[in-house]
Amino acid sequence: MASDTIKILLVDDREDNLMSMEIVLEKEGYSFSKATSGTDALKILLKEDDFSLILLDVKMPIMDGYETAELIYQREKLKNIPIIFITGQDYEETNVFKGYKAGAVDYIRKPFNPQILRSKVAVFAELYKKNQLLKKKEEELSESNENLKKLNLDLENRVKARTQELENLNKELKDLNLAKDKILSVISHDLRNPFTALLASSEKLSRDIEKLGTAEIKNFSQVIHRTSKKILNQLNELVEWAKTQREKTNFNPSKFQLSKGTRESIELLKNNASHKAIRLEYSIKDDIYVHADALMLRSILQNLITNAIKFTPEGGLVKVTARPSEKMVEVCVQDNGVGIDNELKSKLFIQTAPSVTGTNNEQGTGLGLLLVKDFVTQHGGTIEVESEVGKGTCFKFTVPAFLN
Repeated sequence: MASDTIKILLVDDREDNLMSMEIVLEKEGYSFSKATSGTDALKILLKEDDFSLILLDVKMPIMDGYETAELIYQREKLKNIPIIFITGQDYEETNVFKGYKAGAVDYIRKPFNPQILRSKVAVFAELYKKNQLLKKKEEELSESNENLKKLNLDLENRVKARTQELENLNKELKDLNLAKDKILSVISHDLRNPFTALLASSEKLSRDIEKLGTAEIKNFSQVIHRTSKKILNQLNELVEWAKTQREKTNFNPSKFQLSKGTRESIELLKNNASHKAIRLEYSIKDDIYVHADALMLRSILQNLITNAIKFTPEGGLVKVTARPSEKMVEVCVQDNGVGIDNELKSKLFIQTAPSVTGTNNEQGTGLGLLLVKDFVTQHGGTIEVESEVGKGTCFKFTVPAFLN
């Protein structure tokens, strides 16, 4: 049945009264259900609760209209159905008020005037239609609100997803930029210095070959061969490392013997140190192993040793030491060079670190120390500087110990 159909429940203990009401109202297109007692009315209402109006006789045997109305309104679903009481002309005013108290919205006295009955029923029929229309609009509004909520939630989720995509892309770009800087650092610090020594040796050999003895020529030849081999090895490692950068596996820590790695780094930089007669030494026990990325750790050591050479005067000493510290290993690159004042120390590991000049006018950009700090941080370590002007500097950093 359509929701805008007006359903009326007629309740009277006399069949003729029920028929009279139905005849008077049938032309209006209403739908009727009829009950000859309060009990029958309640039975009907148990099955159907969508009535627009109830016309309820007051005087009925066993259960009168008041009792019936009170029982009807005890059910939550029936509370909004209006009840018009049908009563006799001799009904007292006190009983009328009793009817209103029971829930009646109006009275019609018997014998009823057909026009008055139609008019009063029409008022409640119109009210029911407006209420149904209002309810429909509320449902549509509620549905629209729900749709808006879903759209907003969908939009919010899409914005979050897009934001996450942009953040991931931004992170990838930062990682690529950092990888580029790392490779540039390896090239500029770890390869340029050995190349400088290589060029110096080959230049001297070429320039003074007629003045040099066989032993000296052999010595220069061995230096060139040894340095070239180490440069080639580092280039191969750099190529492999660059591949892992592209594969997003650019950090590959493994068991690493610290004394061996330090010895190889020092060996590669001996020629640089020899130009200033600087001694390179290390004092690290062979049983100290770290869990580190070999290429990164070598870059850390070579950066710090190269810087120490730059800022150590002729005949100085650069020494690398290490000691276990809980689950980490603390490494110190110590020199007896010019030292660093407090103002410069505070700026060493920042992007805008000033350029500095070494003892032989060597230039440093500060990029190496910035990347050294990044490499150390990736290992979960820390780096700090202890220095006194005129007495030397110690760069201390930590890396994880390899625990069996």
